[in-house]
Amino acid sequence: MFDTKPYEVKFEAVAAHFAEELKKVRTGRAHPGQLDGVKVEVYGTLMPLNQVANITAPEAQLLQITPFDPGNISAISAAIRADQGLGFNPSDDGRVVRVPVPALTEERRKQLVKQASEKVEDAKIALRNVRQDAQKEVKRKKEAKELSEDDVKRIEKIIDASIAGYNVKIDETFRAKEKDILTI
Repeated sequence: MFDTKPYEVKFEAVAAHFAEELKKVRTGRAHPGQLDGVKVEVYGTLMPLNQVANITAPEAQLLQITPFDPGNISAISAAIRADQGLGFNPSDDGRVVRVPVPALTEERRKQLVKQASEKVEDAKIALRNVRQDAQKEVKRKKEAKELSEDDVKRIEKIIDASIAGYNVKIDETFRAKEKDILTI
């Protein structure tokens, strides 16, 4: 018999990864997750920002970064400034780094929706790849006479139903994020 569980797990992983990727797309409000992709050069190596500092959002339009080692404050500011995709201009007072999150223009909002829709396409491609892997395995088992023609059709229906469900889930997540981005 053919077990579809491993492919279900992969489908779920794709959906979870997509949700995490969407969290990185900016909305009009400050969110500590916006700085997840920032890498800071400290102690001679590149490290994720959240491993060298505490990131909070004390206000809707402000991120505050408190480094664990105050000696890294200029490296943190430089790393945030260097990430052009963020468009942030941090300032520091020697103890903490403050990053004002500017209000989004209409043009920038549309750009962010476009970015998010590209992530939707990437997630759907990943789902299709998992489906292809499952279909290859089914075909291999059929050729080895481990599965009958009826089993193959039943398994394909299960996999197609599953992928359809995850496509709907991804679309719903995207629509929610799109609404969030476009809301002023």
